[in-house]
Amino acid sequence: MNWDWEKLQEKKQRQSRGSSGGGRATPPDLGEFMRKFQNFNNFRSPVIKLAIALVILLWLASGFYIVRPDEVGVVQRFGAYTRTTQSGPHYHLPVPIESVQTPKVTEVKRVEIGFRSQAVGAGMGLSGFREVPEESLMLTGDENLVNVQFIVQYQIKEAQNYLFNIQQQQKTVKDAAEASMRDVIGSNRIDAVLTAEKFEVQTQTKEILQRILDSYNSGIRVTAVKLQDVHPPKEVSDAFKDVASAREDKSKLINRAMGYRNELLPQARGKVASILNEAEAYKESNIRKAKGDSERFEKLRAEYKQAPNVTRERLYLEAMESVLSQVKSTYLLPDQASDSVVPYLPLDELRRSAQGARNTSNN
Repeated sequence: MNWDWEKLQEKKQRQSRGSSGGGRATPPDLGEFMRKFQNFNNFRSPVIKLAIALVILLWLASGFYIVRPDEVGVVQRFGAYTRTTQSGPHYHLPVPIESVQTPKVTEVKRVEIGFRSQAVGAGMGLSGFREVPEESLMLTGDENLVNVQFIVQYQIKEAQNYLFNIQQQQKTVKDAAEASMRDVIGSNRIDAVLTAEKFEVQTQTKEILQRILDSYNSGIRVTAVKLQDVHPPKEVSDAFKDVASAREDKSKLINRAMGYRNELLPQARGKVASILNEAEAYKESNIRKAKGDSERFEKLRAEYKQAPNVTRERLYLEAMESVLSQVKSTYLLPDQASDSVVPYLPLDELRRSAQGARNTSNN
């Protein structure tokens, strides 16, 4: 075909040269040209038909696609959402009629706010991080500056909304997470943010971030918000360290006092219980003794009514026995003759004295 076209061009050039030489220009022979073109089509038509058929088959075959287990297929027809397919082999009309995107819905994506991880090289892991002060510096509720570095982990919940409702999904999550954290930090005091309420800060930030993303119909599920580092600015870090040391000393003193208190209280409670038990025993003893004396007196009164003289004499003798048993001296009445007194030998006292002397010598 190129050869015939070149011959036709040469013929035109010859005709133009003939006309420029003073001759009349003659138009090209259209019938001869069509005859040659038909002969060429008849000669090459099977090859062209086969090529066209192969191109059509390849174009139709390009509609086959496979969705991996961790993906979903989002099919678009002329750019508009049509359907969502699950894992496995599927087919869509070839481009440009339909196209498919396969986002990973089980992958946990990560966004860093306030810092950026730095990699050593491909497949070699991380070697540190770079601070981003414009993201990490935040103002607390008591008007103090604090550096907050944290990460957000999220997954695709609805692939259709994730692909078509928001643009620059990772940047959207980062901006919303930074706004949520600033909101939470701004409603808390710096002491709480630095020490005891870090878990509450993470929980509140996650809830606020999820509400913001849901309001965008983003199709994103926030799985975690984790604080990496929270510290005051470098200019005042020394002062904050002193404050933290003072808090630790305060806690130590409080714990020591609580330990001393916990040690004394059981002892005091034990002494109180012992005193109460002794008092209760003394009370019961006196009550029982009084009841016994009362019963004894009633029996004695009944006997006295029956024999007053005998009872009176017995009571006198018992009283004198009780009194004289404790007397160590011997008394002689003046009317008693000295020769009628029997010499008294205190054997019991001599025995006790000898026993005491023996014990002393042994010691």
